[in-house]
Order: sequence, then C-alpha cells, then structure tokens
Amino acid sequence: MKKAEQSESTRTALLQAARELFTERGYADTGTEDIAQRAGVTRGALYYQFRDKFGLFRAVLEDLYLHITQKVASAIQPSREEPGDLWDQLVRAGTQAYLDACLDPAFQRVGLIESVAVLGWQEERELDEKYGLGVVRGAIQELMDAGLLAPQPIEPLTQLVLSVEHEAARYIARADDMPAARKEMGASLERLFDGMRVKG
Repeated sequence: MKKAEQSESTRTALLQAARELFTERGYADTGTEDIAQRAGVTRGALYYQFRDKFGLFRAVLEDLYLHITQKVASAIQPSREEPGDLWDQLVRAGTQAYLDACLDPAFQRVGLIESVAVLGWQEERELDEKYGLGVVRGAIQELMDAGLLAPQPIEPLTQLVLSVEHEAARYIARADDMPAARKEMGASLERLFDGMRVKG
C-alpha cells in the first residue's frame, strides 16, 4: 500500500472509531488512547493525522454535517428532475430528509448535544454556515424567485428556518419514542412551512 493510501486509511479508521466512541461515551469521557486502540493504530498516528482530540472531534462533526447535507441534496435532486411543485421538491423533500437523518445516533449525540459544548457557539455556527445555512439560503432564494415566498430579507429568514429545524432535531433526539416524534415533528414542520407559502 502506498504511503498516501495508508495515511488515508488511517485517517478513515480514526474518524470511524472516534465517531463511535463520541456517540457511545461523549467527548469528555473519550480518551485519545481509546480512539487509537479502537482504530487499531498508535497514538502517534492519531496525532500525526489530527492535532489533538479537539481537532479530531471537529473533523468527525464536519464529516457528519457533510453526510447530512449530501442526504438532503440527494433527496431534493431526484424530485427536481421530475415535473412538479417546486415547494414540494424543496421544502417537503428537504425537510423530511433532514428529519430522517436526525434519527442517526451519531448525529444526535455529536451534532446536537456535544457540538456547542465542545466547539463553542462561534465555531459551531461557522460549520452551520459552511453546510446547513448555505443549503437553506439557496432554497429560500429559489422559492422567492419563483414567487412561492413573499419577498423579504433573506438572512433573518434563513437563520429562523435553520433554528427551527435544529430544534426539531433536538426534540426527536430527546424523545422516548423517536419514530413517533419524527412523524409528529415532520407533520408540524409541514404545517408551519406551508403557512409561509404565498397562496394562489
């Protein structure tokens, strides 16, 4: 195996091991030795790939955000290839895909519970800006351009929509019956967002 391939393989193993352990134990109760051992590498290899545990956590979180963004994009894209209602294609398909992704235990623990506590509000918002905010902002702009949303300042609405979706995700993550909470929240968000649609 070439050196670059070996390095990438080590990085992938560390990310997977860290994701599992951060999900099971949380950030504070996971040590770098535990991560290296589960990944089957040395601590030296871990520190070669990542500056420290914090850097590894951020990489795991970014990987999760990227995965969620790709899932939402994949859900929207096929629906947009078929003729139909743009609102359904962007709002319903995107929202339902995001809520489905929220059932992932790793996203619940790492992305919703640990992220702000570990990274701090500012850095967590930077990741939101890189992933979630861009997707939401683009969808809102397209809906406004199509006359399905009333013209208005786009940034406040983008922040509000993303905040609502994050709180919906946290509601699901805290529920005793997550599938039921997922169904209820999906219906509630549809009603909320449908109320914003320009009628006629």
